[in-house]
Amino acid sequence: MRSWLVGLSLLLTSVSLADKPITITLIHTNDLHAHIEPIKIKGSTFGGYARQATIIKRVRATEPNVLLLSAGDTFQGTLFFNTYEGLADLAFMNAVGYQAMAVGNHEFDRGPKPLGLFATLAAFPLLSANLDVSGEPALAGKIHDSTVVTVGGEKIGIVGATTPAVTNISSPGPTVKLKDLHDSVQASVDGLLANGIHKIILVTHIGYDEDQALVKTLHGVAFVVGGHSHTPLGTPDLPAWPKSQGAYPTVVKDSQGVSVPIVQCWEWGKVFGHITLDFDAKGRLVRWRNATPIVVDSTIPDDPTVASMVAAFKRPIEALASQAIGEATSGESKESRLGEDSSMADVIADGMLTATQKGGSVAAFVNTGGVRGGLEPGKITYGELISIEPFGNTLVTLDLTGAELRSAIEEGIGTGGELIPSEGSSYVIDKSKPTGSRAGDITIAGSPLDLAKTYRITFLNFTANGGDAHDVLKGAKGTRTDTGLIDLDALIDFVKGHSPLGAVKTGRIMIRY
Repeated sequence: MRSWLVGLSLLLTSVSLADKPITITLIHTNDLHAHIEPIKIKGSTFGGYARQATIIKRVRATEPNVLLLSAGDTFQGTLFFNTYEGLADLAFMNAVGYQAMAVGNHEFDRGPKPLGLFATLAAFPLLSANLDVSGEPALAGKIHDSTVVTVGGEKIGIVGATTPAVTNISSPGPTVKLKDLHDSVQASVDGLLANGIHKIILVTHIGYDEDQALVKTLHGVAFVVGGHSHTPLGTPDLPAWPKSQGAYPTVVKDSQGVSVPIVQCWEWGKVFGHITLDFDAKGRLVRWRNATPIVVDSTIPDDPTVASMVAAFKRPIEALASQAIGEATSGESKESRLGEDSSMADVIADGMLTATQKGGSVAAFVNTGGVRGGLEPGKITYGELISIEPFGNTLVTLDLTGAELRSAIEEGIGTGGELIPSEGSSYVIDKSKPTGSRAGDITIAGSPLDLAKTYRITFLNFTANGGDAHDVLKGAKGTRTDTGLIDLDALIDFVKGHSPLGAVKTGRIMIRY
């Protein structure tokens, strides 16, 4: 009798754990970067948390079983972050009911402690399977490999992942360790499967290309929500918007030949991810539809509750943000695409050089990732400049041989850490040559580079200390001086001294094929 009862109990348990068909509406964001308010593009405004709240409420009112996820980089990018270190963003995320968030690299920009407070106060779990935070007191027990949420009576497993480059491009400190990306993610997925969770979503902050590569090595993941690379997928053709770089969703076969859709929705909340997922009785994703990123434009009204929150958070920083610094007579582009000059990067590099010339610097270089926005024609405010250069880096001068400088330039090519030079300096990238020998025709301060000569060059402390994998700069043996000058202050002084500011187009980097 006892064995029969045990058998019946096991049967009832297996029935209760069995998957049922379910339709889920997945909505998602990534790389919001503290853009709490809408931003202006060619005279129109996009994004803003109050508009996003309206979208979330509409979707929940009209569509079934809504799941709301963030793929990370909530931190860094505006005065709201500089003032509140992510807590203003968190108030919104808690209010609208985010259910999980991947940890992005910029979450570590001010070290582990602000992220630890954010995680403590969050009403949702922060996820990263490949980060080991057990040795960091501010984060121990606060970042999880995975979580399980119940949607429409069904259990959904969610696994997180963070770019392995986090130790090079942010400041997690020595106590935060990296685990192998594939092994840690697959182990988390396997753990969920072993516990009867078959509907598994991977939420990552590793980049669009990296998502595709990772999925090909995994099994058991039904869907991927990505971030980090700011990739526009399925976005409409609007003025001054980048062209879509892939399908929404982009579908990749996993290691067992199963189709896995991948989504990402550009940056700053200008679009809001939206897709419907149909799972069968075995927990398999069998169909996806209604895959249309929502443009967050002025036709979407502000949610009044969130609008009042934004207004309250804005009061202490409003006067500072609106302070006029200068004027722009033409738009200063954000993008730092090689071969077509980023005017904003040029301005920043010129400001760095101007600030350090008295100390003997003859050139300055800014990494492409250090340029976080552009300018619209008209008044330039403090708030705009801090959103363009928000990291609070100091200016470091390095005495480098010409050979070291050439190697540093070469090291950045094709890695995302390309170095943009100040006026009077330039180089050519020859893509017909193999990696490691592509940088040529280098000019520094108006003269051809002399490999044997020593040059004093200005960098941000981020790159000088090896950020963006600049190992040559990190290991340089020449005189290294942290000037203590803040990058933003150098930019402000340059803008003040050169206002009105016109577009800079000087062909500082050219590409040869």
